[in-house]
Amino acid sequence: MALKTEQMVLNMGPQHPSTHGVLRLELELEGEIITKVTPHIGYLHRCFEKHTEAMTYPQVIPYTDRMDYLASMYNEFGYAVAVERLLGIQVPERVDFIRVIMGEFQRIASHLVAIGTYGLDIGAFTPFLYCFRDRERILSLFEMTCGARLLYNYIWVGGLSHDLHPDFVRSAKEFVTYFRPKIKELNDLLTNNKIFIDRTANIGILPKETAINYGISGPNLRASGFKWDLRKDDPYSIYNKFDFDIPVGQGSMGTVGDCWDRYYVRILEMEESLKIIEQALEILPEGDVTSAIPKRIKPPVGQVYSRVENPRGELGYFIISNGQVNPFRIKVRGPSFVHLGVMNELCKGHMVADIIAILGSIDIVLGEVDR
Repeated sequence: MALKTEQMVLNMGPQHPSTHGVLRLELELEGEIITKVTPHIGYLHRCFEKHTEAMTYPQVIPYTDRMDYLASMYNEFGYAVAVERLLGIQVPERVDFIRVIMGEFQRIASHLVAIGTYGLDIGAFTPFLYCFRDRERILSLFEMTCGARLLYNYIWVGGLSHDLHPDFVRSAKEFVTYFRPKIKELNDLLTNNKIFIDRTANIGILPKETAINYGISGPNLRASGFKWDLRKDDPYSIYNKFDFDIPVGQGSMGTVGDCWDRYYVRILEMEESLKIIEQALEILPEGDVTSAIPKRIKPPVGQVYSRVENPRGELGYFIISNGQVNPFRIKVRGPSFVHLGVMNELCKGHMVADIIAILGSIDIVLGEVDR
């Protein structure tokens, strides 16, 4: 007679160091096999969307920094683009170029955290040190620009808080030259590491159809083989001026859309971001970065939904204006929140030890989940 195992409910987090924030996962297990995963959120209570109703449009910008605090520059980018569409204003070309440069540096910095901590989750300590070493150089560029290393308040509605430091372009070009060989170094250390491949290949497979049905975007969608990137498919700012590719999952080490693919797409995206930065630095135009900033921001009655491709996927801002200096309502579509919803699909049938590999591969930030 076959033995029947008793179902067990196990809480993982929020104290677990590899849950990447204050997240509790409720696991239902048959022995070591996962039958169901229920994410429980709500430990940060940022209340971002409600706070914005009591703020003027410019005062909202520092709050956007604190949602996805590993992609603050891009949060500001997306918000500024949304309000500018509501106002119907065009920013100077130099502003657009600097925003793209900063946004792509932010993408690399964010991916370095994702890759470094993912290696740490799997048990590889050295790549974590290498990634954070290189991220520090990007943070130094941000610090040179606006004085801050994490929360910037640099991209304003209609422009930028101030222009680039005189040494910025030279330092940025030096970073591009420095960092390209470091990607190969990461591949040697982690990407082609047998233990890492064994822990991530054919684990947490996300088929393309499932990804689309769940509203997955960004690297997690592209890793499933769907070539979709808002920078090319719904262009904003000046991304249509640059030549770059959109990496997608190939199933090189296993099945398309597994944990390894989600990791490797981020590696490839860093190379593409370097291409964009390099091109933008070469043709960076002159101009006044504050000339289009309105003295008073008071959009007409109306509404707008604007989306950008932040490091984690589609970041959308839905803004309703009632003609006052404060927004009537702001709703944010955060990719981390959306991606957490697919955890049950990814984890069913895997073992408890695979939970950390799967969760790390979708790269969530809890500040954006519990807004």
